[in-house]
Amino acid sequence: MTANNAQTVDISAEDRLRADFYNFLGLLMAGPPDQLLLDQMAGLSGDDTDLGQAIQAMARVAKITKPAAAEREFNALFIGLGRGELLPYASFYLTGFLNEKPLAQLRNDMAARGITRAKNVFEPEDNIASLMEMMAGMIVGRFGTVATLDEQRAFWNKHIGPWAAHFFSDLEAAESSVLYGSVGTAGRIFMEIEREAFRMTAA
Repeated sequence: MTANNAQTVDISAEDRLRADFYNFLGLLMAGPPDQLLLDQMAGLSGDDTDLGQAIQAMARVAKITKPAAAEREFNALFIGLGRGELLPYASFYLTGFLNEKPLAQLRNDMAARGITRAKNVFEPEDNIASLMEMMAGMIVGRFGTVATLDEQRAFWNKHIGPWAAHFFSDLEAAESSVLYGSVGTAGRIFMEIEREAFRMTAA
């Protein structure tokens, strides 16, 4: 995703961490991790919370995963012969088909926020990687002004909340998932935390 008029602003530590985790999930869903990213994953540490435990589990798996194995796993999950085990698109999860109304609605909201698809990206914009990246960018103001909590909530409830936790749950349980099983767990728990936080702060 690219920004038309990004700006630098002060972001709370909590929001910075939220944006970082959205970016991290987006990076992992955009393509298989290289050795550098696997090393970064292996160096993560968590706490006693559900998310912290999921992050620790992800770090343990990353420590014993080689890039070639991660690439085979990614391809089996998302590319495959014809198609992968999972289709990580909002349209598919919400309608059963690709390139449907959820994608059109997302494109309208992207245009309103000045978000455009990067020129070298050909995936439909409603894929999970792009949505995680968009959410991170909105939190930190990468696409112009920092999105207010109400704006974040509206975008999340419309484009992410209805399906992302279901997708990450499917990723946890996918036959081909090893490293990505742990990513699925962390993603599902993070989506549940975000859902509850938005619910509690709703007017």
